[in-house]
Amino acid sequence: MHSNEKVSEIAKKIKLLIVDVDGVLTDGGIYFDDNGVEQKKFDSQDGLGIKLLQLSGIEVAVITARSTKSVAHRLKGLGVEHYYHGILDKSIALEKLIKKLSIDPSESAYVGDDVIDLPVMTRVALPIAVANAQESVKDHALMITEKSGGNGAVREVCNFLLKSQDKYDALVKSFLK
Repeated sequence: MHSNEKVSEIAKKIKLLIVDVDGVLTDGGIYFDDNGVEQKKFDSQDGLGIKLLQLSGIEVAVITARSTKSVAHRLKGLGVEHYYHGILDKSIALEKLIKKLSIDPSESAYVGDDVIDLPVMTRVALPIAVANAQESVKDHALMITEKSGGNGAVREVCNFLLKSQDKYDALVKSFLK
């Protein structure tokens, strides 16, 4: 994780993590079966990272420009209640989300990979780019993951937030009972 002391200080105050799907929760590939049904590959460790955030009291939301059943199914399984899909202007979803949760953008982080994510990334306190993000997205990020989207980048972010807020060790210990 490419971060610094300023980023760690911001991370301590994060109450909401928002992530994109294609290229962040997935590797960006779009797979179709013989019937034309779209399928995606998700990283199971990203999923557990999301669950750990939820257990720690950090809200998790997803904003994506596309609408697919596979994503809805995955997010339902993870218990992600805040799912905004089919939205090209992601800043509209951000406004709805922060109003609904009464969370300020200064208490929010966003993980993105492409230019469609910039309107949200430029409004939150902690804009994060995955390792394989477009250069223009990396230019607007305060933090860049070491892992690529769909390959543990979200878990990396989750662990960073939990460690910054001194919640990680207690969560790990809860699994050792």
